[in-house]
Amino acid sequence: MLTQRALKEFARSATRSLSSSLPRPSPANSHTAVALPPTVANSGLLRTARDEALWTPGLRWRDEDRVGVGFAAPQAAAELQESDLRAEDEGGRPTEKMNMYQAIRSALHTVLEKDESAMVFGEDVSFGGVFRCTMGLADSFGEERVFNTPLTEQGIAGFGIGLATMGHTAVAEMQFADYIFPAFDQIVNEAAKYRFRSGGMFNCGSLTFRSPCSAVGHGGLYHSQSPEAYFLQASGVKVVVPRSPIQAKGLLLSAIRDPNPVLFLEPKILYRSAVEQVPTGDYELPLSSAEVLREGADLTIVSYGPPLYTIETALHHLKHPSEELAALIPESLRNLSVELIDLRTIVPYDIETVVKSVNKTGRCIVVHEAPQSGSVANELSAEIQQRCFLRLEAPVKRLTGWDTPFGLAYEKFYLPDHIRILDGIIETMRY
Repeated sequence: MLTQRALKEFARSATRSLSSSLPRPSPANSHTAVALPPTVANSGLLRTARDEALWTPGLRWRDEDRVGVGFAAPQAAAELQESDLRAEDEGGRPTEKMNMYQAIRSALHTVLEKDESAMVFGEDVSFGGVFRCTMGLADSFGEERVFNTPLTEQGIAGFGIGLATMGHTAVAEMQFADYIFPAFDQIVNEAAKYRFRSGGMFNCGSLTFRSPCSAVGHGGLYHSQSPEAYFLQASGVKVVVPRSPIQAKGLLLSAIRDPNPVLFLEPKILYRSAVEQVPTGDYELPLSSAEVLREGADLTIVSYGPPLYTIETALHHLKHPSEELAALIPESLRNLSVELIDLRTIVPYDIETVVKSVNKTGRCIVVHEAPQSGSVANELSAEIQQRCFLRLEAPVKRLTGWDTPFGLAYEKFYLPDHIRILDGIIETMRY
């Protein structure tokens, strides 16, 4: 068995190697050596090797035959062992190349296999769903456990609440997060408050709502929204947004097994674009725990979901500006040390990790796709100002979507792109 100190040191070194933004070679037909900006396809934030996947921070194995909400108290989830790192043919933990929708399907398969009370339902889920996340599950587990519902979001939510109240593990899919609003009353006034208003006698904690969210490039005002901020005041419901396949599987398994209702929002643009080596076994990642993706000393940037990759692109251009940008980026900022944090859980979020980072760097930027008014960025900014006021060297910068309906033709201009992020970095550092 590896010592805990050796494990932690290896994990730190692996994280540093993952987060380093190295210049990428130019195309074969290019005569000029240029550093190409990273994309989701070749992001340094993704774990594309087996060893990197197994060293995912916070990963805990669940090797019991039966796992679920309300089951007999299991043994503590297992940490990584030396034997896990052996080659697969020698008994090591296996991984498989997956995109995000495949990782979500793997998580749902694991839940249905280990929890006989689990049911997966929603519009078109028995056919595989719009994004294929439930493909083949009805064939494997039967249409009594994986089934379609009528097109009624409030009905899906109400049915899920009743099912969870009766002791089942309910996994409900809202086909698009944009259409979750008819179910808002059920989620906020029933699911969130059920335990509280019954004095702890009843609850629907074994209920999870999955829903595709965020921009996809052409979704417009009814298929590209990020509604997570609407649930900031829904005390009793947790809200989670994953950034990658490994994160999606581990966080979804934790969400389904958490004894509280959880809204699990899946950025649809990442379903096929983000690819990692994902452990095929049963594992969980902690809720309400932010992850420091790269360490820094000069500036903290906090985000979640797809904007993390846009931030990575912006940081690349900061260090390796193109000819068009070179005159606009001060030389003194080219080697800026930036700490990048993935919030992961939006409600309740991990303020301690954020505060620790901002107290170190003295500056902070919050980035997300949702509009600014009443947003996660506003909430975080207020908390940071209250807790870090004497350490701040500049106001907290918020880079978000605009306070308008999500435009179809202007979707590219709605999102905080790498130019807006670069501009925010320069403004914050010059304050």
